[in-house]
Amino acid sequence: MSGPAAHATGGASQTVMANWPTIRPRIEELYRWLHRHPELSNQECRTAQTIAELLQSAGFEVHADVGGTGVVGILANGSGPTVLIRAELDGLPVRETTGLAYASHEVATSDGVEVAVMHACGHDVHMACLLATAELLATRPDLWSGRLVVLFQPAEETGEGARRMLTDGLKGLLGSVDVAFAQHVMALPAGRLYLRAGPVLSGAASVAVTVFGRGGHAAVPQETVDPIVLAAAIIMRLQTIVAREMRPWEFSVLSVGAVHAGVSGNSIPDRATLEINLRSYSSQGRSQLLAAVERIVRAECAASGTPREPLFEYHDTFPVTVNNQEVTDRLGSAFAQSLVRGQVRELSRQAASEDFAALADGLEAPYCYWGLGGVTSSLFRDVDALPPEPVGPIPTNHSPLFAPDPSDTLELGTEALVVAALEWLC
Repeated sequence: MSGPAAHATGGASQTVMANWPTIRPRIEELYRWLHRHPELSNQECRTAQTIAELLQSAGFEVHADVGGTGVVGILANGSGPTVLIRAELDGLPVRETTGLAYASHEVATSDGVEVAVMHACGHDVHMACLLATAELLATRPDLWSGRLVVLFQPAEETGEGARRMLTDGLKGLLGSVDVAFAQHVMALPAGRLYLRAGPVLSGAASVAVTVFGRGGHAAVPQETVDPIVLAAAIIMRLQTIVAREMRPWEFSVLSVGAVHAGVSGNSIPDRATLEINLRSYSSQGRSQLLAAVERIVRAECAASGTPREPLFEYHDTFPVTVNNQEVTDRLGSAFAQSLVRGQVRELSRQAASEDFAALADGLEAPYCYWGLGGVTSSLFRDVDALPPEPVGPIPTNHSPLFAPDPSDTLELGTEALVVAALEWLC
């Protein structure tokens, strides 16, 4: 989009952001509180309650407990399109080692085990930016017309949240949505946005494979069918799938992240479980990976003479995130013309996965998902290089050391969401 409309968007966004210095201290304190008090997927009760209260005080119509702990805020302001912006609620079972004054010391129970909890993926940044955007736009209804939907989604890390909100009647609650947006803070230079059309995040699936042997004493292995040896054979053979079966231009990753078997050195167990993660940029690629995994596992079980067929349990499934070309082009133009700080760079395709696409597709809304730099620029030799080269190792998302710089990140993240919303609502 160019011409007078784009110019109007830029002027409106600058007017809205003129109030940022007023709310900045509160938003930064809110960010520190969110970082200090993370909650695991589907346990985000305190976070959701805090967000609902803040949205109500800003004048939003608030719907809580959508899909579990999800929160939806709706602000209707005359006729016009509906813009939806999503942020995530959940943290990760990671023990924080940043040493920050506002570091998390929270613990929670997951599958009966006590674990440390941390916002190691930056969802605290996303929530703070979206809440700031909601407040800023609510205070200037004279500058826009339409309907703003701010959605705080639970359980993104487990791939459940978007589908649960849809199953719980989200589409009926919202009706037609014209466009949907989400951003994600990344281990890239602060002061930069990263954007591209087409596929940006891979699709993913996880599968727990249990193979069954015949247990016994370690002194007489000939009387057993050893599932640990079997699991080792499977793991080594799985490494040939990407190298020898996938087309070189078909992005694909296969990783075995966990193996569980046995409890002592002098006993051979009767089963072993492998946790396998698969990623690809197409449904065809994912189907090919899954079929190859099942084929290899069954063949190795047959070669070992197992007494039972293997068990396959699929979970944590994420779709490919594919940015709409028209929406991305329009948004890129708005960013380039409207942002008072920061630069827009091309986002390289990411191997990570998430479920924003499931949410937007379920609402039949075209969407764009972009990257937000969160690392102090001085830690890179050249912030404009693609990809930018760090001076030394930089903790990435999901690291216990991951710590976006709020002073360089919250303002641009908020401004990006304001510009995106006003590009459609002005």
